[in-house]
Amino acid sequence: IKKEFPEIKIFYHCCGSIPEIIDDLIEIGVDILNPIQPKAKNMDGAQLKLSYGNKIAFHGGFDTQEILPHASPAEVRTEVQRLITILSSGGGYILAPAHSIQPDAPVKNILALYDEAKCSHLKRKKK
Repeated sequence: IKKEFPEIKIFYHCCGSIPEIIDDLIEIGVDILNPIQPKAKNMDGAQLKLSYGNKIAFHGGFDTQEILPHASPAEVRTEVQRLITILSSGGGYILAPAHSIQPDAPVKNILALYDEAKCSHLKRKKK
C-alpha cells in the first residue's frame, strides 16, 4: 500500500499489552497505534512515548475503566492535561478514550474530557 500510495497513513488497532510487537508494527509500516490502554500491563504512556514516540503516533490513552466513569470532572480535566503533556511532546498524539465510552461514564465527565482537549488545543494554537 505504501509503495503505491506513500502519503497514506496506516492506523492499526491492537488491544492489550503489546510492547513486544510495537517494533514489528513500525517495521511493517504502521503509522498510528490504537489504542493506548493505560490499564494494560506495560502500556504506560510516558514509557511508550520515550521508547517509540519518534517512530509511531499514538491514539487513545484516556482511561475509560476508572477515571472516566468514577473521577470528578476536574480530575478528568487534569488527566487530559497530563496525557497531552506526556504524549504530545514533539507531536504524534491523538487524544482519545482508550476504548469505547461505556454507559457508566457520566455525561459531565465526557463533556469535561472533550472540552479540556478543545481548550488545550486552542491554548497551544495561540502560542
